[in-house]
Amino acid sequence: MKTIRLVALATIGLLALSAAHAQKSGPSKTAPAPQLQTWMSPEVADAWKQGYKGSGVTVTVVDDFRSNQGLYGNLGQGTQLLRHGEWTLKEASMIAPSATMRAHDFNSGTSVGLSRGLNVLNLSYGMYAPAGYTASQIGWSSQESSIISHAQNGKAVISKAAGNDAIVIGSANTSGQVDYLNLALKGAQSAIYVGALNTNGTTSAPASLASYSNTPGADAVVQQQFVVVGVDGAKTGLYGTSFAAPIISGYAAILGSKFTKSTPTQIANQLLKTARQDTISGYNPATHGRGEASITRALAPVSIQ
Repeated sequence: MKTIRLVALATIGLLALSAAHAQKSGPSKTAPAPQLQTWMSPEVADAWKQGYKGSGVTVTVVDDFRSNQGLYGNLGQGTQLLRHGEWTLKEASMIAPSATMRAHDFNSGTSVGLSRGLNVLNLSYGMYAPAGYTASQIGWSSQESSIISHAQNGKAVISKAAGNDAIVIGSANTSGQVDYLNLALKGAQSAIYVGALNTNGTTSAPASLASYSNTPGADAVVQQQFVVVGVDGAKTGLYGTSFAAPIISGYAAILGSKFTKSTPTQIANQLLKTARQDTISGYNPATHGRGEASITRALAPVSIQ
């Protein structure tokens, strides 16, 4: 059995981050009224107008919150230098501004606990080891064991970045490494794989898959768990499926603030089954899974099952 190697899914070069630039993360505080940013789908503003902003939902971002490495980006609040986890947490919190946001450093090795109410876990990282093993052969830490259990038992919505190797989920990258966390979440009842489009799609201007994004391939199980969203790096300076997953985390929180009695599995399934294909250029389930996530369509019914 090989020791797994933890890798954040980012396609931007990391920069040295001084303590002065570090942004502390934790439970969200009272903030000004949210503003729709140009990188967001216009559907987000429609959800806010209806009063659905993530209230009562806890989003836990499992990511890098302690290293001295950062990324420059701009989510509409000015250029900043932040750690990878600080960016993904900020992005999810901007989509669902009333959700409780929690940071869990991905090097902690400790179990990821759940709060009362709906829980969403954002995973913008992968667990890599050489090809040739099954997920059950990996010696998981308490952290990943808890995440996998939450997904398999439907205890939390899991939003997992698909990966940035432009390969099919579960296959080896050019270094011969496989993301075994992706493999472990295959078939898990409340887990969603999130790929990236190059922008938000519309029927008049369909979006294309980002060149780096992993895909579901021919596996029908993975296709059923896979959605895509726009990652407009040209506007934010932040590229990668790392920045697709927080959008789905935010959408799940928004849904949870409407469907307050729904389970994590119901919330995940609602996002998956309401994805649209008409906003994607050359839609193919082997490339785009269920399609582009639509928070408007997901919110539309009176109740969900």
